[in-house]
Amino acid sequence: MANTLRLYLTCIRNTLEAAMCLQNFPCQEVERHNKPEVELKTSPELLLNPVRQADELENILTKKFLRFLSMRAEAFQVLRRKPVQGYDISFLITNYHCEEMQKHKLIDFIVQFMEDIDKEISELKLSVNTRGRLVATEFLKQFI
Repeated sequence: MANTLRLYLTCIRNTLEAAMCLQNFPCQEVERHNKPEVELKTSPELLLNPVRQADELENILTKKFLRFLSMRAEAFQVLRRKPVQGYDISFLITNYHCEEMQKHKLIDFIVQFMEDIDKEISELKLSVNTRGRLVATEFLKQFI
């Protein structure tokens, strides 16, 4: 699983390096506006494929943990408070972010963020399974 995650994150890094050539230009759909194309939802190729959770426990932990993070979205600057439909979490990176921040640092942040989220959810999942095993053991002791 770790090797699969590493390959996925490498793909994300390469895709972000290729895609982060954002410049300030007017929107092609709305006259006199400078709106992110992701917001208009006219270009599905701008969105990466979502990653599916392995099981129901991971799905629940992911939703709770990412809800906690989205409530603090201002601290992350590029994290969206409400993710794009079909995703648990999404980032909105505009040309202003690319102008103010260093591109490689921004990419490093996103990849590190994804690694940390995966690690944290795996630890939470192990913790829940360990507590469940202990509770089941204590409960079943009364029948022995």
